[in-house]
Amino acid sequence: MGSDREQFLSIFKTIDFHKIIDHPNILVAAKFWEEERYVAAKTCYRLMRSIDDLIDDYKAAHKVIRTEERTTFSTEVHNWINMVRDNSDRDPFQRELSGCISKFKMPLWPLDDFAKSMLYDIDHNGFATLKDFIEYSKGASVAPASIFVHLNSISTKNGKYEVPPFDVREAATPCAMFSYFVHIIRDFQKDQLNNLNYFADDLILRYNLTREQLFGIACGAKPGKDFRSLIKVYYDLADEYRLKTSDMIRKISPLLEPRYQLSLEVIYNLYLMVFERIDIEKGTFTTKELNPTPEETKERVYQTIIQFTD
Repeated sequence: MGSDREQFLSIFKTIDFHKIIDHPNILVAAKFWEEERYVAAKTCYRLMRSIDDLIDDYKAAHKVIRTEERTTFSTEVHNWINMVRDNSDRDPFQRELSGCISKFKMPLWPLDDFAKSMLYDIDHNGFATLKDFIEYSKGASVAPASIFVHLNSISTKNGKYEVPPFDVREAATPCAMFSYFVHIIRDFQKDQLNNLNYFADDLILRYNLTREQLFGIACGAKPGKDFRSLIKVYYDLADEYRLKTSDMIRKISPLLEPRYQLSLEVIYNLYLMVFERIDIEKGTFTTKELNPTPEETKERVYQTIIQFTD
């Protein structure tokens, strides 16, 4: 594995860990791909980020989307997905996106599912039940994760790309759910301060809490036993999916070239690093406490490379 280590460390040295901001874990892991796959990933995630930010930024400023404004936002989402399906070359970005979908044999269902989750965001202010949140996650998390797994797992034959030799949705789901539950805990404070709540109302009620109390904790109030119990539900679910993710990586890795095996290990370890920072008993659940620094992220990627190539 000596030559692989040299190649991977050479790629590692090109990554600017301070510069990658949007989808940092995905794009750090994707840097170990061939360049054109990495560019394709950036194109897809830029598209998803544009519509996600449109909705989240409005909620951050106005708390909720008023009934009379929902039609406007829904139209934006439908226009977005219609653009994805439209093969015409109306503008440079559309040509770039259409080219990615065609060249890399990308399925459209992840983008359709992602659009459904955005429509849910428009029509709802949070989640009545944990079941609702998990259903929402199929679009909000499994969909973008499936794009990553697809691009990471395609192969080439006679100069053309072929689809992965396994069910991408099935393979992506455990890692997507693991990373999403970790993501929700990690970003608790930031989301609350931006009028975004991803903790289900039935769980909030079960632990004798209110949304107002969650916001108060984000603003600096001391977390109590009930809040820690709420966090633990998401933490335990993350742990459950963590084990499933590890099993899935072992299952599909033999079907991939070493650099794509490493990419899976990198993204898994980056979310594992955050998971390991969560302290149910003593944590304050602040953005500063739960977010690794660029230097810590860099060190974790380096150690992942070393362990992978031993």
